[in-house]
Amino acid sequence: MADIADASTDTVDFWFDPLCPWAWIASRWLLEVQTQRPIAPKWHVMSLAYLNEDKDIPDDYRQMLSTAWGPVRVCIAAAQKYGDDVLGPLYTAIGNRFHIEKLPRERATIEAALTEVGLPLELADAMDDSGYDEAVKASHHSGMDQVGYEVGTPVISVNGVAFFGPVVTPIPRGEAAVKLWDGVLLVAGTDGFYELKRTRDRPPIFD
Repeated sequence: MADIADASTDTVDFWFDPLCPWAWIASRWLLEVQTQRPIAPKWHVMSLAYLNEDKDIPDDYRQMLSTAWGPVRVCIAAAQKYGDDVLGPLYTAIGNRFHIEKLPRERATIEAALTEVGLPLELADAMDDSGYDEAVKASHHSGMDQVGYEVGTPVISVNGVAFFGPVVTPIPRGEAAVKLWDGVLLVAGTDGFYELKRTRDRPPIFD
């Protein structure tokens, strides 16, 4: 296996569902790493609703996931019409509203995010259009098939090495961000390595 930590410029693929607070934190960490390491993040959609549709999950979580299809459909519709480069800015605009401003997961919130990044409001029509679901699932599988289905989001792939996580809070900044990045690449690039985990004892912190 190649030493992915030593690559001069790493292509980093990141799969997100806009609803997931842990993916949001990891994505902001990745952007922090980008200021200090030669990486080129590429953003992709995955779907928590699709991932969990056949799983035995708590009723309150399933109710939350009922609002999850709309945002990912909009992201897919935007990428189909304007290219994948819109996904990063659109994810940031939606995520800020969901996780920082605590706005409802409704059309008005999505429209505000679309306006912020200069995309037409009619893309919000995709929220209720199941015609985008096959493209959502294809994007989902392009990431999740690399890591397996006993995990969730975020999923990151670096030069062909894919892993779930990191699940971390608060957002690592500065030197701490780079130390985590180097450590994650080290363990993810170790042949036969699968998991490090401990019980979470605090909620997501977005500062």
